[in-house]
Amino acid sequence: MLRSELVDSIHKDNPYLTREEAERVVAVILESVIQTLEKGARVELRGFGAFSARHRGPRKGRNPRTGETVMVPEKHVPFFRAGKELKARVDNH
Repeated sequence: MLRSELVDSIHKDNPYLTREEAERVVAVILESVIQTLEKGARVELRGFGAFSARHRGPRKGRNPRTGETVMVPEKHVPFFRAGKELKARVDNH
């Protein structure tokens, strides 16, 4: 599902919202999740799953083009763990 399809779905299920208002709802939710992850906090949506930021330490990598060893700096990456209900619904599709 694309972002535009999500907006269309929200707009269709809530006819009292304009498409622009549905777009704003999606934007606010996603921005809230991003800002929370930037702070290093966790976002949990019961039944759906949890978003968190995981730390990856520095490591040695390899440039696939040249084969040269390069150092990959430490970083934080987003991580999603699916909730129990989501897993069950996807498994029973």
